[in-house]
Amino acid sequence: MRKLFKNISYIYTFDEKIGDIENGYILVEDNVIKEIGRNWENIEADEVYDLDGYMVIPGFVNTHHHMFQSLTRGLAADKKLFDWLVFHYEIWKFIDEEAIYVSSLIALYEMIKTGVTTTTDHLYLYPYGNNKLFDAEIEAAKLIGVRFHPTRGSMSLSRKNGGLPPDSVVQTDDEILHESVRVIEKYHDPSKYSMLRVALAPCSPFSVTPYLMKETVKISDKYGVLLHTHLAETRDEEEYCLEKFGKRPVDYMEELGWLNNKVWFAHMVWLSKEDMEKLSKNDVGMAHCPSSNMRLGSGIAPVTELKNKIRIGIAVDGSASNDTNNMIMEARNALLLQRAKYGANALTVREVLRMATIGGASVLKMDDYIGKIAPEMAADFIGFKLDKVEFAGGLHNPINSILLCDPKQVDLSVINGEIKILNSEFTSFEISDFLEKHNIISKKLLKKAGIL
Repeated sequence: MRKLFKNISYIYTFDEKIGDIENGYILVEDNVIKEIGRNWENIEADEVYDLDGYMVIPGFVNTHHHMFQSLTRGLAADKKLFDWLVFHYEIWKFIDEEAIYVSSLIALYEMIKTGVTTTTDHLYLYPYGNNKLFDAEIEAAKLIGVRFHPTRGSMSLSRKNGGLPPDSVVQTDDEILHESVRVIEKYHDPSKYSMLRVALAPCSPFSVTPYLMKETVKISDKYGVLLHTHLAETRDEEEYCLEKFGKRPVDYMEELGWLNNKVWFAHMVWLSKEDMEKLSKNDVGMAHCPSSNMRLGSGIAPVTELKNKIRIGIAVDGSASNDTNNMIMEARNALLLQRAKYGANALTVREVLRMATIGGASVLKMDDYIGKIAPEMAADFIGFKLDKVEFAGGLHNPINSILLCDPKQVDLSVINGEIKILNSEFTSFEISDFLEKHNIISKKLLKKAGIL
């Protein structure tokens, strides 16, 4: 199947060799971009779409999330991270497969609506040993048709062992390791243009044992999968690691073998100059989560200081610490928050959009086929109508309007060559039935936790 997207007013490819294209076209064959350029008159295609009045960019890559948290938005509004977690665990311990499936669809719908074509997810709690929760979110991703890189998360230390969660949501090290191998062997597809890859992600340095962290590295090496965890998110974490391990978080990760090029960390707010040099030397990736960091009062990550040192992607993080799944807003907040700390020239719009596209792709080691618009790349791209009311008066440099003028949502989304959104509407997915189910499940969870 050949699809021709022609007459595109602006194409921002994020490919340094190709550059920007005005009045151009994108030719897609099945799920791959075959040609881009300016002269489409003699091109034959099965389907033709006239995108006059659109600007098109690569699809966004979300590098850190907890999709199940869509069930508990707007709660614990004034708590910092550790207190926020303790509060929410009493709700999340009642989550089941249906809750994961429906909340994943809600989160994915909102992400696609705001430009995400590839996302990861960090599912780290499995109430009463229900390992099928991981399978449930994969089924949701397949149904809606997003490119998915979930991480099999884990916690093995409950409150009685010095952790934060109740006993009911943690698992033994052996069960976690067994499940890590199971989901890799069942789901991980390392091939180019893959729609599903799996990474391993112990929740944090203080929620699992050192043994589990080290054994997870061995599985990563054996199967060639990536590693992920939260790191250096708050001052409390730094103090905990110093008290418990005698080391700051980055140094502790080094001791465990977690500083290597298959690793990406979420947050990394509290870093020393020495930390930054270690991260750079070991080619570690970063998922920057500005909205969550602001919401929980965690601080401002030193992205401006890191941008030329390490691979950086943007992430919406959990939609109970954000409290949305809005990638456009996340990129905008990344831009503005760095300027609040480092000045008006700290980051440019293009730098942030690169982080949200090819930057995220490089963090997930998928930049050989996503993150830019070029021949032989996957057909993952998004478009914005230039006649949106939000863009009025901002068309002299349209790309800036994506982050500075708040377009709310995309008007075109193509994922793996399939049109998901056209003229601002989803083409083949109806969310209304799932919305009702989602709200019913959310209310039920709160009642079980004694909050309602």
